Formats: sequence, structure tokens, C-alpha cells
Amino acid sequence: MDHRPEPLLREVTGRVLRRHRHDRGERLVETAERAGVSSQYLSEIERGRKDASSELLAAVAGALGLTLFDLTREVTVELSRRAAVPVLRATTVPVPAAVIPMRTYRGPLALAA
Repeated sequence: MDHRPEPLLREVTGRVLRRHRHDRGERLVETAERAGVSSQYLSEIERGRKDASSELLAAVAGALGLTLFDLTREVTVELSRRAAVPVLRATTVPVPAAVIPMRTYRGPLALAA
């Protein structure tokens, strides 16, 4: 049984971003400039030292030609390898007619949290 501590999300995210930057043959400053962040901050993110906001992650991912979905999917795959948990793929499943509500709601709805 593996007793190593589970990696932090920010560490895996940083590794994925760095791998994509290296695959593109880019310097840190080039990617940071396109993403609109300082190269020092991007370096901290890549090393797993900073928890970046989803907006910032989307900007960095975009600068690397990725979507936020692409980035999170790759991070999920890496985490699942570490945990030896299979990653399920999203699929479209037809909904039986019996499950579709017949009543149409009109007017305000209150949702409980």
C-alpha cells in the first residue's frame, strides 16, 4: 500500500501547466506575458506554491492553447493515476420519457440550498 501523502491540487495543476509550456518550447516570460500575469507569479503556480483563481488558471491555460476544461481533465487524470482510481468519461445518456416531468412551471420558483 502506498503511504505517500496525496499530492495537492495546486501541485498537480502546476506540473500540468509546466509540461504544456515545455512542450511548446516556451520560456516562462512568454507564457506569462500572454496570460497577463508576472513571470514570478506563474513560476510560483508551476511549482505548486500558489493557489491560483479559476480566472487566472483559465488565462494561463488559454495562453498555452488549452481550455480550463482541458486543464482540469488532465489534472484529474494525473490525480487518478496516483490514487489508482479509474476516471469515468462523460457520456450522453438518453433520459426515458417516464423521467421527464410533464408539468410546466410558470412563475417564480424557490430553491432550497
